[in-house]
Amino acid sequence: MKPSQTRKSSVFSTVAGGDSVAYRDSLVAMLLASVASIVSGITLASITGTLESLPGMLLLVPAALAVKGNIFGALGSRLGTSIHTGTFRLTARFDSVVGQNTVAAMALSLTISVVLAVLAKTIAIIFSVAPTMSLADFMVISTVGGLVASVVVLAITLLLAGGSVRYGWDLDNVVAPLVNAVGDLVSLPALVIGAQLAGIDVLTPTLAVVMAASAAVVTVWALRSSLDLVATIVRESLPVLIIAGILDLIAGITVEKRLDDLLDYPVLLILLPGFLNKAGSLGGILSSRLATKFHLGLLSPDALPRRGVGSDVAMAFSLAVPVFFVAALTAQLGGAITGDIGPGLLSLIAATMLGGLIATVCVVVVAYYSTVVAVRSGLDPDTYGIPIVASTLDFVGAFALILALVWVGVI
Repeated sequence: MKPSQTRKSSVFSTVAGGDSVAYRDSLVAMLLASVASIVSGITLASITGTLESLPGMLLLVPAALAVKGNIFGALGSRLGTSIHTGTFRLTARFDSVVGQNTVAAMALSLTISVVLAVLAKTIAIIFSVAPTMSLADFMVISTVGGLVASVVVLAITLLLAGGSVRYGWDLDNVVAPLVNAVGDLVSLPALVIGAQLAGIDVLTPTLAVVMAASAAVVTVWALRSSLDLVATIVRESLPVLIIAGILDLIAGITVEKRLDDLLDYPVLLILLPGFLNKAGSLGGILSSRLATKFHLGLLSPDALPRRGVGSDVAMAFSLAVPVFFVAALTAQLGGAITGDIGPGLLSLIAATMLGGLIATVCVVVVAYYSTVVAVRSGLDPDTYGIPIVASTLDFVGAFALILALVWVGVI
């Protein structure tokens, strides 16, 4: 290799955090996710009539997008760790590692969808978001949309896990962005499906009661299950997913209160899912990589990050620059496809990059310390890291984007 080539390779390796393969895999996964972001963003921008006819529905959007990443991103992270530790076997047996993880993920999807509906109505009252739709409407939209999307995201997560074994991918580098992307792609259309069942006399309240009762039964069964891994995952996940849901709903409040400003430039609604996806994906990648290193004994849970963390932090920042830039471009492209107006490409790029920088700083802090706290508490960082990071980033990301839009003068 020529000296100039060696220098270029060394520079790239440094920018990539010392792991050019991981950087490449993560960047490709996140750029692929940008395609899904266009679809989900266009979907959000196209349902403004539904958002106005069902007041409060926008509260559910960040939570609905995040809950798939929280549950199935954590599932992928656990499967990634099982691959690294040699315990992974792709089988349909319910008592296997994959089988128990699958059962736990679907049980959590139903339960958290019901909890989100109750929390959304409660938070709307607390923060004086008025008027809002009924609790039954929230329940039906959240649960029907959540279950429809969960089936699709589960299938993709298992395919990714199988592909990682067959083709040698590191699941830690690809699962968060791709699961978040698929979640974005299917969650909003799924919410629209759920919305069709809202506001119908007799049917809506009846379906809400059935969903709530089913969630209660499933939760009790899972917590008392003879399948130890199912019981452990559900018991450890419920508290953190509820906290994550509250953060996501507060993010929804942030967006809901600026809905009129966002409707002035519908391109911003196209940008929103992609922006939150990128922030959550960065956090998911960093959290997954740190969790695996803790499991393998390569890191210790110190109060201050040690040398081994620096490469992962460098990779997060080096990924942030291209992916947030692409997020702005894809939003502009989505606007061109739909004919929606925006604030102008330069203003959009400036606001997205500024908001992305703020979000990435928070990614690093939250990902490291949430993982450290989980390890020190004797909990599985795979189960705790991604939900906490993703949901914190939804809240911080929504706030950072709105703040950046104000600073740049867009809204």
